[in-house]
Amino acid sequence: MITIRRIYIFCASLLFISMQGCASLPDLSERETSQAISAEATTATALGKIIRAKAQDSSDSDQHNAGIVVLGEAKQALDTRLMLINNAEQSIDIQYYIWRNDISGQLTAEALQQAAEKGVRIRLLLDDFHTKPITPLLHQLNAHQNIDVRLVNPFMPRGAVVLGFITDFDRANRRMHNKSLTADNQASIVGGRNIGDDYFLRGESDILFSDLDLLAVGEIVSTISNEFDSYWNSDSAYPLELLEPDMAKKTRPNMTQATYQPPHELESFFKNNNITWANATVVSDSPNKVLGNIEEEERITYKLKEVLGVPEQEVLIISPYFIPTKAGVKSLQNIISNGVQLSVLTNAFATNDVAIVHSGYAKYRKRLLNAGVRLFELRPAAIPNPPVKDDENPTFSSSSASSLHAKTFIVDRHRVFVGSFNFDPRSANLNTELGLVVESEALGERMANKFLQETPQQAYEVILDQHGDLVWLERDKDGIISKRHTTEPGTTWFNRLAIRFFSLLPIDSLL
Repeated sequence: MITIRRIYIFCASLLFISMQGCASLPDLSERETSQAISAEATTATALGKIIRAKAQDSSDSDQHNAGIVVLGEAKQALDTRLMLINNAEQSIDIQYYIWRNDISGQLTAEALQQAAEKGVRIRLLLDDFHTKPITPLLHQLNAHQNIDVRLVNPFMPRGAVVLGFITDFDRANRRMHNKSLTADNQASIVGGRNIGDDYFLRGESDILFSDLDLLAVGEIVSTISNEFDSYWNSDSAYPLELLEPDMAKKTRPNMTQATYQPPHELESFFKNNNITWANATVVSDSPNKVLGNIEEEERITYKLKEVLGVPEQEVLIISPYFIPTKAGVKSLQNIISNGVQLSVLTNAFATNDVAIVHSGYAKYRKRLLNAGVRLFELRPAAIPNPPVKDDENPTFSSSSASSLHAKTFIVDRHRVFVGSFNFDPRSANLNTELGLVVESEALGERMANKFLQETPQQAYEVILDQHGDLVWLERDKDGIISKRHTTEPGTTWFNRLAIRFFSLLPIDSLL
């Protein structure tokens, strides 16, 4: 279950290899800069018109800078992305860490090609770590006159990811983890999902990610676009044609032949989904973080502390990778000492798609519980809306595995963060991250209630018994304890031995 990226990072760090790169990056002096098309210039687009009409229908829109729709259901999250792409008239800006070469990835790429054919300007910005499988597709997209593809922190020589870590570990270890899609500078999707079947509960993937995005409209979209511009024009974003000038751009990968219902259109979407009008703040790292050159106030951690403020009553944390570190445990303990109830939902061993990260979390469990944290671990097969298996179309078959991938913090039921930031050292210190903090009692109350109602039934609650040993409680649909596990569920003796071994290694900063 350990992902290739984590293996590379872990092995390279153990070997302490830090030679200089053997292939230099291309010169960016001739690279063109560009900016987002202004929201004022796109008010007459289909998106602009319907969003303006929705704002005029609500008395709350005048006092707030954002209209928010929560995209919790996975199919809706993909459909909404395709809806924005299909209805864009002037521009599409896309920024992701992963873009899979699967059904969802190909459907999205096909939609981009069709948009480009209509004259829409498309800027596609991807982190380079996972791009090798989709290189032909990226070149095909980049060959279109209306599509530009750039890769962040690329590996040199091309395709040599392992060599890149070995020869230039410090640079290669820093990745762009941001996730956003903006259409016509009128609507943006920000959250935890990448582009791929495993994020949209589709296809034949081994892992299903229970995830969360926000669709944002209103003034906040221009701020998201400005963040995109800062990355697009940064010193770590390289045009694809500069990195691989000789690669043929005419090859067209086989696109999916699977039948798929077209996504909902604009009017029906906004009719069927209530917009919560609220004040929102974009929180992100400066792109300088990829270069290892960032001031403290440019970090997302600094901005999150400023915007989320000091908790007074309740904090709910959802983080798939949860490695609090000693300092983090102390900070959580200080919050609890002020009378705040603090609960955490993360992955159990069986649902963690990065097994080695579990060892970084496991060693802090007793400290967290002794500090007063209420701790939950997602059980296998706890996805609320699993995909339906279609025997006539095996490409869309379901998987029995599940994994938490949402990154959400809820503070005092009126400040909500949704984005790409994990509660771990990698997100804090190495990767760049992006998210929205929404100030809304309606949204905060709704999400907090959902957390408190569903988590005990879908997750193990980890507690300490009278001897100070860990116990995992499993509840039925009525909230009644049905099982007590005295050994970690889903593990063998070898798993537990490996967890303990890796827990002893000083590798938290790399996880």
